[in-house]
Amino acid sequence: MAAPAAALVAPAAAALDISPAAATTRAFDKTDPRFSIAVLPDTQYLFDADSSDPTPLKATFRYLLDQRTEDNVAFLTHLGDITEHGTDQEIALAGATFRAIDGRLPYSVLAGNHDVRSSTDDQRGDTAYLKVFGPDRFRGAATFLGASPDGYNSAHRLTAGGRQWLILALDWRISDGGLVWARTVLRANPALPAIVTTHDLAYADEAGTAHLSGNGQRLWDQLIKDNDQIFLTLNGHYWPPGRTVLRNAAGHDVHVHVTNYQDRYYGGAGMIRLYRFDLVRNRIDVETFAPWFLTRDPDRRTPLEEETIELTGDTDRFSLEIDFEERFAAFAPPVIPAPRPAARVVDRHTAAYWRFDGAGQAVGDGAVVADLSGKGNHLTVRRFAGSGDDVLTLADDHHRGAPAHASLRFDGARGRGALLQTAAGAPLNSMRFRDGYTFETFLKLPEPFTGDHAWMGVFSWEGRAGDAGKHSGWSPLEPTCSLNISPERFVQYVLYTDEGDHNPTSWSHALPVGVWHHVAVVNDGRRSTVYVDGSRIARNPAQPARGVATLGRPFTLGGTSFDLKYDQSFYGWIGDTRITARALRPEQFLPGGTFR
Repeated sequence: MAAPAAALVAPAAAALDISPAAATTRAFDKTDPRFSIAVLPDTQYLFDADSSDPTPLKATFRYLLDQRTEDNVAFLTHLGDITEHGTDQEIALAGATFRAIDGRLPYSVLAGNHDVRSSTDDQRGDTAYLKVFGPDRFRGAATFLGASPDGYNSAHRLTAGGRQWLILALDWRISDGGLVWARTVLRANPALPAIVTTHDLAYADEAGTAHLSGNGQRLWDQLIKDNDQIFLTLNGHYWPPGRTVLRNAAGHDVHVHVTNYQDRYYGGAGMIRLYRFDLVRNRIDVETFAPWFLTRDPDRRTPLEEETIELTGDTDRFSLEIDFEERFAAFAPPVIPAPRPAARVVDRHTAAYWRFDGAGQAVGDGAVVADLSGKGNHLTVRRFAGSGDDVLTLADDHHRGAPAHASLRFDGARGRGALLQTAAGAPLNSMRFRDGYTFETFLKLPEPFTGDHAWMGVFSWEGRAGDAGKHSGWSPLEPTCSLNISPERFVQYVLYTDEGDHNPTSWSHALPVGVWHHVAVVNDGRRSTVYVDGSRIARNPAQPARGVATLGRPFTLGGTSFDLKYDQSFYGWIGDTRITARALRPEQFLPGGTFR
């Protein structure tokens, strides 16, 4: 039955109801910045009178449920034309097939012209479609936000990537009243990025370029163009598939995609698209495939199955580069955490903590940066001979998760630069950390990354490895512990341990330039593990690594010595740096962790 007028937008309490089945599904990680939205276009030929065969769609649903953890699938959206004729029999079979994901995978559906009388809009009244796929089906779903009074348009709010998103599932012919409802939903959720799904919005030419249809132009003019929240539209109905980018009234991109494979073998065989969002890399990677064929024994696939298993054309497999923060800034400006006082990020295990937002902080030669741990490991600035003031300056730029909203800007190069060092006799100089440690810092490499800065140091303990009796590494003249940047912009952590003569070295991936990173080295008294942005890197050696073979010489921020000499300093920004005499868990790292 159609929803009553009071259900224009479902109350918050109803939107949070979770069915027992849904409550047992824990495979999806709402906080992971990498997640997927699955898109299922026209399935009408699978539900066609006495030639119906829902087997491919059942395989698709099984795949999504089985792979939900691996692909971190947040939601599935159907683009209309579920059935061929919209009869009671077809709709009932489709409804029974969809029960496989009810309460287990959040999803939306919408009516296409084959599901209802194509001459009508969403004011058509009762239909077989509405009885089976109307609002009553979704009321127990945690993502269901509400439906229009007629029941043919619905809104879904999901949490993925640590933020909320809005999906509007609109009837194939939305009425003027339906458009008012859709605008009301957007106004009620003004900070949510929105995706519009409907059956008929754009068609594509043979080159794969999408163009607005007549109905699509109406939706663009009356809903999409003036609502900056809408950054993506998805529709079926037409083939071939296609895509384009339109500019809205705010001057921002709206990605318009046509997805439909009913003209392919076996009516599309339940083919889906996965939109793989990556909020770290600022992109959406799109792929199109048929799970029914994917799960078949390769030796038993027919030629048509092989041909259809995965589509790799420019309109089927592609990537979108979207700076999500910038694109959403007008309606959802990023929330920058307030600075945290030092007392919240130090405890009795903190060996040293430096930040650069102190009142009156100076960075001239001889200036002191206080150790806020209270352990007396203060840093003193010294420039290379002949280097000007510009090689080290204070900056407001900082990692969003940094306790302090300031950093140091190093402009080092071969033969020029600046360092910060502990004084002779500072406790940190001789600490060996045999029971474990965590070294962490924030850093950012400039964009463009110009000049020769290979092997520049981030931090180190000064001292020749050979003087500590260590000869197993690259050179006995290198220091006993250092964090460096290789020519490929890999993080390199070099360590000579306090036990034995071996130097386990860790290597990260290439660090992107122009963005802040948090780097942490964690040692539990047995081995060391390097993390970048809270993620464990791959190339951590399995060699035992207990303690650090320090020699009583200064700890250095912004450089690494060779034979006790420095020929370059860091190039980029360094923010809060903390040394803890115990192994910390990632949730305790500086971006989010506090000790009190």
